[in-house]
Amino acid sequence: MRKFAPIVFLMCMVALLFSACGRAIDPAAKAVEDYLTALVNKDGNTLSVLSCADWESNALLELDSLQAVTTRLENLACTAAGTDGTTTQVNCQGKIIATYNNENTELDLSARTYQVVQQGGEYLVCGYK
Repeated sequence: MRKFAPIVFLMCMVALLFSACGRAIDPAAKAVEDYLTALVNKDGNTLSVLSCADWESNALLELDSLQAVTTRLENLACTAAGTDGTTTQVNCQGKIIATYNNENTELDLSARTYQVVQQGGEYLVCGYK
């Protein structure tokens, strides 16, 4: 059994190395994923923190529109798609599922391009197209 210990140890180290090489996410894309998570979790405080000042009231209006439904994210994955001056465009795949009276409505996240700005070292969602 002792002669297999180095092999098992090596296999564990390789597995650990590969797990550490998981999907690296751009900070602007991460900001959008966190924003959408806060939106479906109906966490207004976090949503405000993740929004630029110009977008915060719109973000809270979006949140208000979801109060009467149960929401969840499905297959969320966001990627930075480019920049326009100081704004990073972020595209997402997946959907928000809103349920009311046992009926699901799907909001396709790929229909929007999120606008993200960096302010004070933080990436903040500042709208979408």
